[in-house]
Amino acid sequence: MHFPRPLVKGTLIKRYKRFFVDVELDAGGVVTAHCTNTGSLKGCLAPGLPVYLLDSENPERKLRYTWYLIKAGRAFINIETGVPNRVVHESAVSGRIPELKGYAIARREVPYGVNSRIDLLLEGRDGDPRPCYVEVKCTTLAEGELAMFPDAVTERGLKHLVELQKMVKKGARAVQFFFCSRTDICKFRPADAIDPAYGKELRKAARSGVEVMAWRAKITTKSIELDAPVPVDLS
Repeated sequence: MHFPRPLVKGTLIKRYKRFFVDVELDAGGVVTAHCTNTGSLKGCLAPGLPVYLLDSENPERKLRYTWYLIKAGRAFINIETGVPNRVVHESAVSGRIPELKGYAIARREVPYGVNSRIDLLLEGRDGDPRPCYVEVKCTTLAEGELAMFPDAVTERGLKHLVELQKMVKKGARAVQFFFCSRTDICKFRPADAIDPAYGKELRKAARSGVEVMAWRAKITTKSIELDAPVPVDLS
């Protein structure tokens, strides 16, 4: 996925009320940008770090800029939560993800379960009539080279794991896909210290036939794509 325009560089001042982030632009001036990520963003909010914004170029928009990237040390971290779904969709369609190759139909945001929408529904695979339900989670939390999810207690994420298990019971494939939104990780595991209930349910889902995948992102100031799969540790 390529950004539609060059990103605007600045320095993080603070993030507040979940949806707002104040940034001092390198070109001068301070702006308030929209933060689409409602998680805690633990480890990603140190004032003074370089950040990158997308300018909507719409002066009538309430918040003209959207926060996309932050750089911590040498690592780029994607903040924008709409990116992972788009990148996984593009990668599945192009055959970039071996386990998700060969489907004739790929639809996004399809209603299923109880008041839920699946991020990606794949259908029409030769030799495998099962639909494949793919739930994508964006991870920004890390300890060293270990990516973790979630960064705050997530009832919504727990609900999605339950829904995926129901799809498996109905004879479908179900995938929990962790999009590790940073360039400095090499393994994934659930953040049990933050949300033990989610970790417990993820392990149960894996035992029940839900496929758990994690991929590291390749992030530059021009584009974001999948880099490589990383091992998932559910021990």
